[in-house]
Amino acid sequence: MLVLISYDVNTQDAAGRRRLRLIAKQCVNYGQRVQNSVFECILDAAQCRQLQHKLCSLMDKEKDSLRFYYLGNRYEAKVEHFGINAGYQPEGVLMV
Repeated sequence: MLVLISYDVNTQDAAGRRRLRLIAKQCVNYGQRVQNSVFECILDAAQCRQLQHKLCSLMDKEKDSLRFYYLGNRYEAKVEHFGINAGYQPEGVLMV
């Protein structure tokens, strides 16, 4: 299923900047960055729970925000993109 993950981390101190880097690093491990703090991830239920657990353990629940949007397996009709940086195919080949 396609899961859209967005986060907002309070970066007013060094600890917040560190949390931001750690959360972004975990998201990169599971998906593709589509905006500064937004990732599209193709996950199964177990991967999703695992990622949620990792991210929730990194965030400060008093200062930060984390959102998961579940777009499901038929996400193509639910996502529209306009403007620069044309969308990618989440299930396509990714060359690094």
